[in-house]
Amino acid sequence: MDSTAALRWASRCLKLSEGLSASPWLHEEVGQRMQARLDFIKLQPAHWAAWEPVRSGLNAVRLVAARYAKARWHAVVTQPQELLVAQAALQTPWWRWSRWLRPVVFAATAPAAPVHMIWANMLLHQSADPQALIAQWHRALAVDGFVMFSCLGPDTLRELRAVFAAQAWSPPAHEFTDMHDWGDMLVEAGFAEPVMDMERMTLSYASAERLLAELRELGRNFHVQRFAGLRGRRWHAQLLAALQSLARPDEEGRLVITFEVVYGHALKPQPRAKLQAVSQIDLQDMRAMLRKQPRI
Repeated sequence: MDSTAALRWASRCLKLSEGLSASPWLHEEVGQRMQARLDFIKLQPAHWAAWEPVRSGLNAVRLVAARYAKARWHAVVTQPQELLVAQAALQTPWWRWSRWLRPVVFAATAPAAPVHMIWANMLLHQSADPQALIAQWHRALAVDGFVMFSCLGPDTLRELRAVFAAQAWSPPAHEFTDMHDWGDMLVEAGFAEPVMDMERMTLSYASAERLLAELRELGRNFHVQRFAGLRGRRWHAQLLAALQSLARPDEEGRLVITFEVVYGHALKPQPRAKLQAVSQIDLQDMRAMLRKQPRI
């Protein structure tokens, strides 16, 4: 992945006036499916954080907020142009008592106080430094808290990749990480008991133009070997013609694209003291270990 391109995409201005939705449809759909998985989580967080709610799906965040109606929550919005969109969509109206009893905090950084759950939908695969992001989640969580996340997997856009390869074009997207590798990165960051699963979603489009329009809403090509210049009209016509090879005759000529969606959650365990000649233990970790000591 080209990290510079990923950062540029993250800092883009939302062009709501040009007909683009604040949150892509696919992200909203995945977010709804991920929040249904919360049925299997026994922990009821009293304080949780939604990471980049505009990009991850505003409607899905509303569903999580309704599920944990008694909990305080924090919206982490790192891009200034998305802050107003998030506040307008997620801020409780002033006349409702819940706004004053459990106000939503909108900030560009993680909460100062540890949270019991982090909600991060469809973010990791477009992060310029996913390992640093996972480490940030770990620091923001309280002991025994958990992260709930989703992202795209390696089978995503396999039909589109085949078309570009057949035309000897550079890849249409960067490579997506396998769910087992995400699990390894979670453990490396200090998480425990990661649970990973995946599903494949097949979307069909009436035209190549509609397919390309939705892909532009989802992101950009971050591959380091992507075409460096600007394409012309002739190439665009070739692309539209090549995309017709995605059509399935038994589906009335609609273009079909596969998205692999990876879901995961992991716990932040009780910290363990490292046995070395000279050991340094964070004060918060020491307090957490002492609180866990059995009382005689």
